[in-house]
Amino acid sequence: MLAAPPLSINPLSTEDTCRMPLPPPLALRPFHPPTDTPVLRSWIPDPTALMTWAGPNFTWPLTDAQLTAYAAEPGRRTWTAVCRTATTADAPNATAGSAPGCPAGGLADGTADGLQPGLPLGTPLGHISLADGRLGRVLIAPGARGRGLGGQLVTLAVSIAFDELALPEIRLGVWTHNTAALRVYEKLGFRTTAILDAVEVVDGVPWSVRRMRLTAADRRQ
Repeated sequence: MLAAPPLSINPLSTEDTCRMPLPPPLALRPFHPPTDTPVLRSWIPDPTALMTWAGPNFTWPLTDAQLTAYAAEPGRRTWTAVCRTATTADAPNATAGSAPGCPAGGLADGTADGLQPGLPLGTPLGHISLADGRLGRVLIAPGARGRGLGGQLVTLAVSIAFDELALPEIRLGVWTHNTAALRVYEKLGFRTTAILDAVEVVDGVPWSVRRMRLTAADRRQ
């Protein structure tokens, strides 16, 4: 699912080198546990954020070992989203090391958004996974939220699911209070199939889950 300040039980998270307010163009690369687990773990600061991101599937404190085991689950595909480097086809006039919407050299101020200045292209911006037709574990880096990256991230994963893996449908679960995530999914065509009330209680508050689905046929319409 996406997270609630983050997007969740499918959350998203990060931004990189591109000058604001335009969101950077994203690309997905395979999740690499030795380097990516510490980054992903740093985006999940407390037990509530962990529940928002992944439901009750991990224990607090979250460890690199838990994330490595999750990424190795049979049939699971995991990706890290990064600000992609421009190619000649993408931007014929772009200089080496730049990306569409980014300054030449791929560097940006970033300080107004809580980001470190001068981050290189390819810095991790988000995470997402797919297992048995179920989309989940969506997360955008804390400093990059609110820039439209969640929609980009989910769109890229949906394209892989339908265009490369030829799945007939994609399913997901999202906390009902996670309105930011719900807007992303509904905009991409996901439709509610069920609501499960009070599946978890967090700090004395019951959390409910909305199950959603997008079929290949609906996506083509």
